[in-house]
Amino acid sequence: MIGALARAWAGLLAAMALAACAVLFAMMLVIVGDVLLRNVAVPGLPRGIAWSNEVSELMLYLTTVLVAPWLLRQGQHIRVDILLQAIPPRLAWVLEWVADVIGLACCLVITWYASRAAWASYVDGALSIKTLVTPEWWSLAPLPVVFAMLSVEMVFRMVRLARSERGPRKDAVSAA
Repeated sequence: MIGALARAWAGLLAAMALAACAVLFAMMLVIVGDVLLRNVAVPGLPRGIAWSNEVSELMLYLTTVLVAPWLLRQGQHIRVDILLQAIPPRLAWVLEWVADVIGLACCLVITWYASRAAWASYVDGALSIKTLVTPEWWSLAPLPVVFAMLSVEMVFRMVRLARSERGPRKDAVSAA
């Protein structure tokens, strides 16, 4: 049961990473379109895309949150493990647990506060007023979702760690 759930979860995270690639590609198109229109006069079209910077910022943010759980699963997140490679394997394994517990706690706390912030923004009807006027909660809503997903991935990491040999993880090792 856990194996099937883990495979489905991995598929969801891979799909999110692929969606992040699509968002990044769309961001590139918006930026190229803006630069092209600013530098080449095309009859009937504006000189640039006024909202391109704002939308590009949001797309970069969305790319980051979409890919974060997949990166954590792959062990490609930022990790300083030189100490774990230098100490006895059993102690390194225990410290991996400590790091995972702290990571899970942080993800859960951020999920809680991000949910509260997004909900408060929705209830208050707060607006983001720049070139485009959008409800503020639209940009806040992905945060609690992604941190909840990061929490789930932290649990899967803990399951994988419990089933692994007693030593530091082998993913993303920076020192031998």
